[in-house]
Amino acid sequence: MSDTYDHKEIEAKWRKKWQEDGIYKTEEDSSKPKYYCLDMFPYPSGDGLHVGHPKGYIATDIVSRYKKMNGFNILHPMGWDAFGLPAENYAIKNKIHPRIAVEQNIERFKKQLELLGFNYDWSREINTTDPSYYKWTQWAFIKMFEKGLAYESNEPINWCPSCKTGLANEDVEDGKCERCGTVVEKKPLRQWVLKIREYADRLLSDVEKLDWPESIKESQRNWIGKSEGAEVIFKIKDSDLEVPIYTTRIDTIYSGTFIILAPEHPLIDSLMDKIENSELVEQYRNDVSKIEDKDRTTLEKEKTGVELKGVIAINPATKEEVPVWIADFVLFQYGTGAVFADAHDQRDFDLAKKYNIPLKVSIVPNNEEREDVEKLNTCFEGEGILINSEEFDSLSSAEARPKIIEKLEKEGLAKKATNYKLRDWVFSRQRYWGEPIPIIHCQKCGPVAVPEADLPVKLPEVDSYEPTGTGESPLANISEWVNTKCPKCGGEGKRETNTMPQWAGSSWYYLRFEDNKNDSALVDKEKEKYWSSVDLYVGGAEHATRHLIYARFWHKFLFDIGAVNYDEPFTKLQHVGLINASDGRKMSKRWGNVINPDDIVETLGADTLRVYEMFMGPFDQGVSWSEDGVVGPRRFLEKVWKLKNKISEENNSDEIEKILHKTIKKVSEDISSMSFNTAISQMMILTNALEKEDFVNKENYKTLILLLAPFAPHITEEINIQMGNTEYLCNQKWPEYDLSKIEEKNLKIGVQINGKLRGVIEIEKGFNEDQVKKIVENTPEVVRWLEKKTISKFIYIPEKVISIVISE
Repeated sequence: MSDTYDHKEIEAKWRKKWQEDGIYKTEEDSSKPKYYCLDMFPYPSGDGLHVGHPKGYIATDIVSRYKKMNGFNILHPMGWDAFGLPAENYAIKNKIHPRIAVEQNIERFKKQLELLGFNYDWSREINTTDPSYYKWTQWAFIKMFEKGLAYESNEPINWCPSCKTGLANEDVEDGKCERCGTVVEKKPLRQWVLKIREYADRLLSDVEKLDWPESIKESQRNWIGKSEGAEVIFKIKDSDLEVPIYTTRIDTIYSGTFIILAPEHPLIDSLMDKIENSELVEQYRNDVSKIEDKDRTTLEKEKTGVELKGVIAINPATKEEVPVWIADFVLFQYGTGAVFADAHDQRDFDLAKKYNIPLKVSIVPNNEEREDVEKLNTCFEGEGILINSEEFDSLSSAEARPKIIEKLEKEGLAKKATNYKLRDWVFSRQRYWGEPIPIIHCQKCGPVAVPEADLPVKLPEVDSYEPTGTGESPLANISEWVNTKCPKCGGEGKRETNTMPQWAGSSWYYLRFEDNKNDSALVDKEKEKYWSSVDLYVGGAEHATRHLIYARFWHKFLFDIGAVNYDEPFTKLQHVGLINASDGRKMSKRWGNVINPDDIVETLGADTLRVYEMFMGPFDQGVSWSEDGVVGPRRFLEKVWKLKNKISEENNSDEIEKILHKTIKKVSEDISSMSFNTAISQMMILTNALEKEDFVNKENYKTLILLLAPFAPHITEEINIQMGNTEYLCNQKWPEYDLSKIEEKNLKIGVQINGKLRGVIEIEKGFNEDQVKKIVENTPEVVRWLEKKTISKFIYIPEKVISIVISE
């Protein structure tokens, strides 16, 4: 056997052989238990991978190899999320067509991934920009359109002036475009919207049955944001117009002395002929449109507003006339975009005090603060006792709410209502690089779905793909593509020129891996029944309220139309802790701290990189890269390599046997719980113990190699073949531990005397009380506490407690 561990030669050799022999091709064998292990597929950026990217990929590779060795039929695929803003912006910056840029980037990514020895079945590779793939994205959209879940809207949406496209709420972080960081504006625009809110209850309730980190589940609950309350109607005086207002605090309605509309509320346009100060109102609306939502709603910000002079509303409870205002802190996308304002909300209170709007108290606390509240010296926002509320006086807030709703409901002025923070999904992008939306606009028939037989609607080749900024996609300029016939009446029609968002193709891609060559269905239901749902899904926690919400919605819709067998896509989710640069910052070209995995593979080997990234710390926690730290795993692998020179048929000591079986148990459990760092630590303990031995039993060494194989597949495959084994490690059986070889024969138990610990004794398992008592009586550190004392009680609970009660 060779003494030199030449990682370059070994890794190149086995990558080539694995590929030639096709050992990672997924079996279609439904007689075996399945395990579907999936990474959140990457966007192939022009920068390629840095060492932080493979962390999740290494983890799923380890788990899938482990499962295969335990008799499971595994599906561990890889593909590319290549449509959308990132690819298009990269192409514009580098003056290259997005399609060419994506092809080049995928080629680079794939080579980098292949260097790391992953067990992907590349015959199942998918690409969201492939027409044979996005045909089924378009098909799903058509099904949503047919079910009334896809509709056109002209309401104000998030608009990124830099990317020149509309954005969904999920694409906005702290008022800025998630992709480029530009402050987002509100802009009325024609767009397609998906009714994800219709699935809000199911998305919320079904979170409870998922094996996901609680932090991710809580993020989803908060994003969906369900609340129970009432919708009340404030009628506009001398008109047929009404203002529906959602509230969770209808117990405060008797103190409602004015109402506030969001500045972007469309009702304002209908009221313009009544508004006496319309120029001031329009100026205020324009000013507010330039302020970020988060700045508008912060409690610290001074409240501003403008009264719509000449417009009066009627409080449905008091029947009193109340003025109508607009104010910056009321957002159209929350509730109904309007509130009734009273003395029991701090923002309303502050606005009223600033502009001398009359206030009235209708709830008071049952304590010494009551007088200050009644005098309007302070704003009381809590639950309390109702006053000035007609027949509801003296009731508590909780008692009054259902009674007030009941009264107003009889008058047709209120109803119970459920509200969600989750907004419908703005699905249009005014960009080129995305899936064409399969709709044809006809003046006679309206929007008509493209017939399924005509799918996919292919994205045409263009010379100019830069965004226009006009609210129209660059596709609008391709008249030969836009102008077509209406599928319904045969008349003149125009294709939809907006494209889908980057989240569309990633909302169902996991299904296509199960059946990626199918041209007659999104996925074969029998194959889907076997492979779904995804048993382990690994990716970044930043996707908690975007991709994971969208994918669950998309999947539930497919379930409802009978396209899939199960109502949730991902059984278990595990997020990945980031690997930062050695300076503690995120790796970025901007900081000049990016580490290329290719360099580590070249100098230390892919196996070293794999072991190091799993050894750095708990998988779900962030950690910083260390040039010194990566050397330790390399030395560990070199130790394992050298042990083959000590192979013998002789048995090792009982102590080695104990460590070996402890290691089998520990590594098995730790892979299952994704505690990879402690699994490697245990293998290091075993390796160090074997290194101290004069020889290493051949079977014991083989067991170590099998345990290490999922972590370091190249070096272990080479050792395996040098030991005379011809079967690939991934096809061999995972080792089993013998519990009897792990269990300690002796155990230590503390001895308590009158409730205080006075010593510790070691006994053999199975000793009875007399045997234990004899050991106690011969243990000097205990006996000194018993001298000249009388033992009144000796209590022994087998293998747990020794308690002695003494007296003088």
